[in-house]
Amino acid sequence: MKHTEYDIIVAGAGIAGALAAAAAARGGAKVVMLDRNPDTTVGKKTNWGWVCGDAVAKTHIDFIHKKIGLQLTEPELDLKVDGVLVFSPDLERKFQFEGAGYSLDRPKLAKKLVNYAVKEGAEYVPLHEVEGPIVEEGKLVGVFGRDHKGEQFRIRSKLVIDCLGVASTIRRKLPKNDYIENMVSTDDIESTGRYIYKFTPEGSDERYYDPKNALIHLNQQLAPGGYGWVFPKTDKRINVGLGVEKKSLEVRNERLGKKDTLHMLIDEYVKWNPNVKDTVIDETDSNGKGYWSVTVRRQFDSLVYQNYLGAGDTMAMPNPISAGGIGPAMVAGVLAGEVAAEAVAAKDTSMEFLWKYNLKFNESYGNKTAGLEAFRVYLQSLNNDLINYGMHHFLTEEEAVDISYGNIPKITIASTFHKVLHGIANIDAFKNLLFTVKKMQKMNEIYQSYPKTVNEFGAWKHMVNTEMGEVKEKFHPNPI
Repeated sequence: MKHTEYDIIVAGAGIAGALAAAAAARGGAKVVMLDRNPDTTVGKKTNWGWVCGDAVAKTHIDFIHKKIGLQLTEPELDLKVDGVLVFSPDLERKFQFEGAGYSLDRPKLAKKLVNYAVKEGAEYVPLHEVEGPIVEEGKLVGVFGRDHKGEQFRIRSKLVIDCLGVASTIRRKLPKNDYIENMVSTDDIESTGRYIYKFTPEGSDERYYDPKNALIHLNQQLAPGGYGWVFPKTDKRINVGLGVEKKSLEVRNERLGKKDTLHMLIDEYVKWNPNVKDTVIDETDSNGKGYWSVTVRRQFDSLVYQNYLGAGDTMAMPNPISAGGIGPAMVAGVLAGEVAAEAVAAKDTSMEFLWKYNLKFNESYGNKTAGLEAFRVYLQSLNNDLINYGMHHFLTEEEAVDISYGNIPKITIASTFHKVLHGIANIDAFKNLLFTVKKMQKMNEIYQSYPKTVNEFGAWKHMVNTEMGEVKEKFHPNPI
């Protein structure tokens, strides 16, 4: 490191971190970006690699180009896809979520983003693992950790942007406060894993593999509490994986008399797919196989504290339904960097000044995620038969797409009761859907009134916790 004190420390050089560093440096701040990895594997999430579904919507790529001028192209944008298709467990019904997007080459994307941050003026320091915040009088004034030799370092700064991921050592060691949670509940985390395969496509059934679309399979037996995915890549490669929720997997195993693990379920999912044959792990960049944890809740109610901002997985930003975290990480990284630079320029790094980051992220992405969290909890309470029936009869494709974006479709008992004549279980499930949609609407209304100031936050947060608590009290994992 060139200095022992900076305007802004960015902890973590993943997607959110690199973009935050770029935006902050672009705004005139003296920025250092610390990452535990060597520069040859920058942005690597786990010991297995850049473990992710690697998919992102085109709208998010356009967002960072518009905001900071970064143009992403090949090879980091590996393959353009038309959209995301979601299939019912019986494969007889599908909905298209989101529009055009990309399957990414994550190692190349990571290098591109870090190089851009350096070009904008950020200092990049690899092989430095951040172990926690330096706190004085309740405020963050820097970070401490160890370098690759095991030697301790301490760096001071006016602001810290935390992009260390779901298990962030900074967030978990923040002073106890009413704004940012230190931990994420295990009920709001999915265990996920994926393989990148070279393979031989067989057959023409695009329900299993589609070279032009990313596929998601809802199936509570194959992926309890989550879903499986088959995302196409170039050169006859795919990203295939699934996510499971802990309690759902436990219930599923107990009722089926099995002891399946995530690893076993992914292998079973690959065997289940008749279009994917002759698979060979693609070990390019040692990134062929891996596992990680993903949050499936709304982002933290506040993203800021005294002299502190968080972005990406650190703040539980992945989409609660799709678990997609790349898009929100891009949005949050840019916004956090911009606001941090403004705070430094204004010589005001208080939580009151940083609060505008909460407002900007809520407006750009976050105001729909609480509603999506409510729908995720409802969805995890349905077995395959109810999901099949619901996708065939409860929702039109337009209504389903509305829900996927966090919008509220107009579903009423009067308009759709004629569809629900297949037994009391389905009627109850439909009534539960109506309950969930009303809660989604309520959550959206609450987030449209996100508190403009720190002083309004306590009462607002109480409303959020009350509404979401009622949803979680009503619905419990029931995959079989």
